[in-house]
Amino acid sequence: MTVILETRKLKRTFGAVIAAHDINIKISSGEVLGVIGSNGAGKTTFVNMVTGYLPPSSGEILYRGENIVGLPTREITQKGICRSFQIPQLFPELSVLDNVLIALSVADNPRPALFKTAVNPALEKRALALLDRFSIAQHAHREVGVLAQGIRKLVDIAMATVAEPELLFLDEPTSGVSADEKMAFMATLISALKATETAVLFIEHDMEIIETFSPRVVAFYEGTILADGRTEQVLTNDKVREFVIGSEFHRTEATAEEEA
Repeated sequence: MTVILETRKLKRTFGAVIAAHDINIKISSGEVLGVIGSNGAGKTTFVNMVTGYLPPSSGEILYRGENIVGLPTREITQKGICRSFQIPQLFPELSVLDNVLIALSVADNPRPALFKTAVNPALEKRALALLDRFSIAQHAHREVGVLAQGIRKLVDIAMATVAEPELLFLDEPTSGVSADEKMAFMATLISALKATETAVLFIEHDMEIIETFSPRVVAFYEGTILADGRTEQVLTNDKVREFVIGSEFHRTEATAEEEA
């Protein structure tokens, strides 16, 4: 696989506080990568730096060989790096279809002319096809505000892909999704993204989700990378167990073994 993103010695400080230090990560086309770590470990800081929401204090961010440090967020998005936030960025009073149509219109015309008709049959067809890919077309005409959290998140992530990104960052995609819906939600999400060969990096605290959907894991601890590799190797790493996963994961494993 081709490496599309590489960070070299990426660092971010806030005064005397080091939020991220010596972050070296490579992401290949079509790859699915899970990121774990406690709150404040540097995960979101890393994503914010790559997507242009936070300038690094030092280091390089290479997207297809080009250093994108210092570029505006919109330009980074146009190059093919997009993100979805932990809290969906939606218009709750509008329908699902209207939300996606707005996203498509903005992606097609970043500076649309006033009074120009934005919606047309071709655009609506694209919007419905996108909703179908994420298995939410049946909700097209429902108001976003009345939908379950999992559906709202799928709408938000679908909107994040309207620019057909090559790399998508997801910040805790299953946060707020009920426990009995999480696995189906992630299965739908990953299937939709694999259909377009989009590389995905997602931050997640649920180890069952990580084990099931992420072939590779990066573990953050105190602003540095503690481990990076195949999921089974990272999750059995002694330091990752001690400093990142903790006793909660050990209890989950023990329970699973007893039930087996």
